[in-house]
Amino acid sequence: MTSPISDEQLVKSRQRVADHGEVFTPAWLVEDMLDLVKDESERIDSRFLEPACGSGNFLVPVLRRKLATVAGRYDKSTFERRHQGLLGLMCVYGIELLADNAAECRQRLVDTFDEFIATDGENEHDRWHNAAAAVVAVNIVQGDALAMTTTDGTAIVFPEWGYVGKGRFQRRDFRFDVLAQMSSFEEDTLFGGADIATHEIFVPTKTYPVMTVGEIAR
Repeated sequence: MTSPISDEQLVKSRQRVADHGEVFTPAWLVEDMLDLVKDESERIDSRFLEPACGSGNFLVPVLRRKLATVAGRYDKSTFERRHQGLLGLMCVYGIELLADNAAECRQRLVDTFDEFIATDGENEHDRWHNAAAAVVAVNIVQGDALAMTTTDGTAIVFPEWGYVGKGRFQRRDFRFDVLAQMSSFEEDTLFGGADIATHEIFVPTKTYPVMTVGEIAR
């Protein structure tokens, strides 16, 4: 798996600290914090949002934990192992203000997934790699988490991914500012529970046809 960031990399530059308060969390502290929510951090379909994700110091370990669960549960089925692994990646979200950090976060997540999938053949590798890249392109957003907008001022939109079985996935898009209102209804994960999902203000901005890995990759 991708190596965790070293203590020497916790600060990229003094100017970035001054301008953006950018300091990275050390790997040991990340693991200790994730252990506080161990069951959720290891559940394949639990959704994690890091509102200041940096280069992925929290999100990459979360993905590793999810993939470890997949490996233990689906070791006898390559088909399900790969699809459940992609679902684990689909349930990781981040917002990052700085473009280079956002790009590095996406790359680290895809690299971690690539190593887990370990496909044979160039075409097979490209299909899964491109699907993973397509997922993180929309799951990891460059923007301002407090304003809930992207760098161009538009509302942040996150996709809700679901695995419907037999190698097919469903995607629905929701505005982040609307999702944030769910906390006034009840505590839950990023996209809430079944009861509040039926409330009229929590309707998706877009619903996509069911897709295969190849279709996501394209």
